[in-house]
Amino acid sequence: MSGTEPVKDAVEDAVDVSVVIPVHNCRPYLDRCLTSALVQRVRKEIVVVDDGSTDGSGDLLDLYAAYHRDVVKVVHIEASGGAGRPRNVGLDHAGGRYVFFCDADDHLGPEALERMVAMADRNGSDIVLGKIVGHGRRAPMSMFQRNAERVTLADSAVYNSLSCFKLFRRDMLERHRIRFAEGLLVGEDIHFTVHAYCHAGVISVVADHDCYHLVSRPDGTSIMQRPDSRDPLAWLEMIRGPMRLMAEHVGPGPLRDHLLRRHFRLDAFAWLGQPFLESDDVRRKEIAQEVAALCDEWLTPGVRERLGSTDRQRVASLHDVERLVRLARIENATVRRRLTGLRWDGAGLVVTGTAGLRGIAGDDGVSVVLRARHDPAGELVVPAEREGRRFTARVDVAALGSGVWDLRVAVEVEGVVRYGRLGAERDGAVTRPAPRLLAAPGGCRVALPYFTRDNGNLSIDVGGHVVPVPGRVRVVRTRWGLGRRLHVDGEISVAGTTPPASAIRRVVWRERHTGRERADPVLALPEGGFAARPAVGRFPPGTWDAYLELDLGGPPARFRVETDAGTVVAPPRWRGLLKKARPYATSGRGRLSAAVRRLTPEAVIRKITL
Repeated sequence: MSGTEPVKDAVEDAVDVSVVIPVHNCRPYLDRCLTSALVQRVRKEIVVVDDGSTDGSGDLLDLYAAYHRDVVKVVHIEASGGAGRPRNVGLDHAGGRYVFFCDADDHLGPEALERMVAMADRNGSDIVLGKIVGHGRRAPMSMFQRNAERVTLADSAVYNSLSCFKLFRRDMLERHRIRFAEGLLVGEDIHFTVHAYCHAGVISVVADHDCYHLVSRPDGTSIMQRPDSRDPLAWLEMIRGPMRLMAEHVGPGPLRDHLLRRHFRLDAFAWLGQPFLESDDVRRKEIAQEVAALCDEWLTPGVRERLGSTDRQRVASLHDVERLVRLARIENATVRRRLTGLRWDGAGLVVTGTAGLRGIAGDDGVSVVLRARHDPAGELVVPAEREGRRFTARVDVAALGSGVWDLRVAVEVEGVVRYGRLGAERDGAVTRPAPRLLAAPGGCRVALPYFTRDNGNLSIDVGGHVVPVPGRVRVVRTRWGLGRRLHVDGEISVAGTTPPASAIRRVVWRERHTGRERADPVLALPEGGFAARPAVGRFPPGTWDAYLELDLGGPPARFRVETDAGTVVAPPRWRGLLKKARPYATSGRGRLSAAVRRLTPEAVIRKITL
């Protein structure tokens, strides 16, 4: 045995992930949590730290360790009063290349660690965020819009998520001595995650798989469910530490302002909303003073520029408690909206309705806002004409880019803009407008207004991304030509009209059993006609179904080619061929297909002798 072989074995046996689980009186949830970690298909160790449990959790953990000696490690410590110390103890006992922190009342999704480790190994990631799903608890969403191999703090929303339920490269944690704050009831993971973000060279996101399940305990006994865990003054005092820690590693400039904006928006100004209304006058004054102190220290001009309209109003009112109360009431008032009409006017969609804030008299204006569902930067604001609470807006649909656009109504009151999804509340006479084919640079786009299945909200699918495009492709004549080609002449209609020639792409033949495809060129003719000349007689054996493919401003739109038995001509009797190709109209709906079969020796002989 050579001297290098033991090193190779050590690498092969290395643990991929150390799953660190702090436990304090969580016995009813342990089986689900531990099982979800045990079934992960990675080389793993599960480091469970019993933080002075008194409900039998420690005994159950010892039982798991006895049955899974090579995987489960249990460390018992005295109760510390928070999750910071047990997580630090678990990290000190971890030996994996990566560390994942999981709370005992939560659980991992199937294949979660496998997918996150693959992402980290592929990109050399220091942190991987896996999609979090909430069960009775709010889960972060902004950073999970799409998978991301590599993102930075500046060009993404990952810093919005400061929980520790992520995959961390252990070498990075040890090299920079990144640990949880101890002695805190809440916020210990914010210190840890902020510090880790500041040292992460590569950050990745797994957004297409439910990796972590955040669970609310039915009895409300978890720390985050306790009333004292969300005390505004305690939180405002706690958050100073992470903000200063971040500022120690990120110098003044756009990146620091971007990160500070997150802290102000989610950690400071959030307490000036509903919690502010629920506080008494003395408490309100104290909250406003604490927020003002944070602003005095950290609110730079760059941060101020990044704030939304509501938060700018709050900054200007920090020394006027009555004004802050008014802003909080506006922010928390229900947006009342109702869709009363929806119709096409040329390339414009006319939207009529009523809108306002419940319990708030008057407003400064109403507009209809369209947001691209998969592009955070995509937004179109359409000012509405007003008559009392009634509004009318004309949306220039031709100006929308390809994608799905969700419609909201925006009500502005005293500089605060409130949004509400439009469509779920609507008059009974309001129906979905017919799809429309609209002119676009270089071709056309199909626009499909629709009401979403889950909530009945109004959206517009430009290009046919999620809504089927209505259309018909019909064969009007067939004949055989040279080269065993089937001459097909047909006509097309999409959304009740004729598409331009530039939209017609090709004829696609798809083999019914294997999914194999072959494409043939198509000639666009005037007034929605087309001609194709596929060499059906030369197709490989199989059953081939014909589709016409069009470019309608989104993913390629395919329409099954319709025909009838009287339109499809019988194949000629070619001599010397070892295959038989028979175009035909399918039974029932009548669609063009071709059956291609190899001839048996007997059939070949019979063919030759005829």
